[in-house]
Amino acid sequence: MSSLAAARADNFYYPPEWTPNQGSLNKFHGQHALRERARKLDQGILIIRFEMPFNIWCGGCNSMIAKGVRFNAEKKQVGNYYSTKIWSFTMKSPCCKHQIVIQTDPKNCEYVIISGAQRKTEEFDVEDAETLELPADEERGKLSDPFYRLEHQEADLQKKKEAEPRLVQIQRISDGRFSDDYALNKALRAKLRSQKKRVTEEEAASRKLGLGLRLLPSTKEDACAAAHVKFSSKFEKNRKDKRALINAASIFSGSSISSSKQLELEAKRRKINAGAASNMLTGAFKPSSWSQSSVPSSRHKRSSVSARQF
Repeated sequence: MSSLAAARADNFYYPPEWTPNQGSLNKFHGQHALRERARKLDQGILIIRFEMPFNIWCGGCNSMIAKGVRFNAEKKQVGNYYSTKIWSFTMKSPCCKHQIVIQTDPKNCEYVIISGAQRKTEEFDVEDAETLELPADEERGKLSDPFYRLEHQEADLQKKKEAEPRLVQIQRISDGRFSDDYALNKALRAKLRSQKKRVTEEEAASRKLGLGLRLLPSTKEDACAAAHVKFSSKFEKNRKDKRALINAASIFSGSSISSSKQLELEAKRRKINAGAASNMLTGAFKPSSWSQSSVPSSRHKRSSVSARQF
């Protein structure tokens, strides 16, 4: 992009007919600084890029819209929570163009679906996820109560004593395992180096076989599966060829010529017919001379046969 085009793209190009008393460049061109995003600004609506805060079900086609999907949404103010503005975002779903309206909830610090969709509820078990369950709001309020803490202080101290040896053991194992960074890095690099060498050898072996992909090393299961594979032998091939010749032969008993000789005779006839056709095309084949020369020879043969009989 040239410097002039770059200046125009960044809206830093001042044409010769512009003067400072005409105001800014946007005012000179008769447009807003936000261009198409501000086409509904007179209605209090601004076009923004909105990112879906959680997984939802579309109300039009019941398909899922994942968290993080972005939309061109119309943003406008619909109210206030004390001094905090409540914003509304109106967008269309990409699956069926169904209208979805989402608002902010400053009181609970989250988003609320007003219409057009339903939030996907995702529940999980704390033990399966191997996470810690946070205390509820009621429990948090109880922890701030000094009498509640005094009542449960003995139980908490007992739990701490029971878990302390295990925690100390885990901490020692972790410190001993990750204390020497150089040794860990050396072992990892050696492992990756051997793995890279093995991959290179496998790729070279595959290229030697004429394959365009890397073959994994063979295992006992592969050898067992290959042993059970049976390929057709030469006997099977000869049997199929003979069966094909028998099917192609004549079914009449008078034909004493074998099928292989019959195929050879048919090939010779085709060659003779092809030669005769080429002679006719070139003009070397003359039917009149052939008929005159062939008739006396046949008569001569008949006279010789009759003379032998007498």
